[in-house]
Amino acid sequence: MARGLFITFEGGEGAGKSTQIQRLATKLRAKGYKLTVTREPGGSPGAEAVRHVLLSGAAEPFGPAMEALLFAAARSDHVEQVIRPAVERGEIVLCDRFLDSSRVYQGATSDLDPELLATIERVAINGMMPDMTIIFDLDPEEGLRRASARRGADTPDRFEKETLAVHQRRREAYLAIAEREPERCIVIDASADLETVENMVTAAVFAALEVRAAQSRPRQEA
Repeated sequence: MARGLFITFEGGEGAGKSTQIQRLATKLRAKGYKLTVTREPGGSPGAEAVRHVLLSGAAEPFGPAMEALLFAAARSDHVEQVIRPAVERGEIVLCDRFLDSSRVYQGATSDLDPELLATIERVAINGMMPDMTIIFDLDPEEGLRRASARRGADTPDRFEKETLAVHQRRREAYLAIAEREPERCIVIDASADLETVENMVTAAVFAALEVRAAQSRPRQEA
């Protein structure tokens, strides 16, 4: 593979993205693919420094515009230091959250100007659009229940603590993105059992790899 494949995983709280990324990574490595597994916010040293500020809620008092700018700064560093180099080396990059999280978490549930968000996004990703985005769709009430069980006695983070109505708006925003960009986005029912979800993710990703491999083969002369 001359150029790698950039796959992002999106969804609401508790949808199971991290678990499925690890399961997929295990299968891909077993097939001999070279991988970079990463996350947002974070993924690079500079972005990880911003992660705590964002998830702790320390930036919340400064408003959604400041949060959007911090996410963008972290994403820009992540793209240039980790994602782009890995893709150019021919690796498969699996990223837990990317630009669609900003579209949903800062765009759908804030009053920020859509043109401002689009400009910030364009600068932050600098042309590095995902080749495939898998959206894990789950009823927000179930997602929050799962998230609560996962963190135990720990305090909910900046985004988990918001109201059920806000989480529902985010779910609708993810589905709207998938509807607008069906060539990039695949929606998976995350309410199914782990093995069923895993099989759906595996089928989607390996089908994309087969298409990529077919496109890279030299054409046979007639």
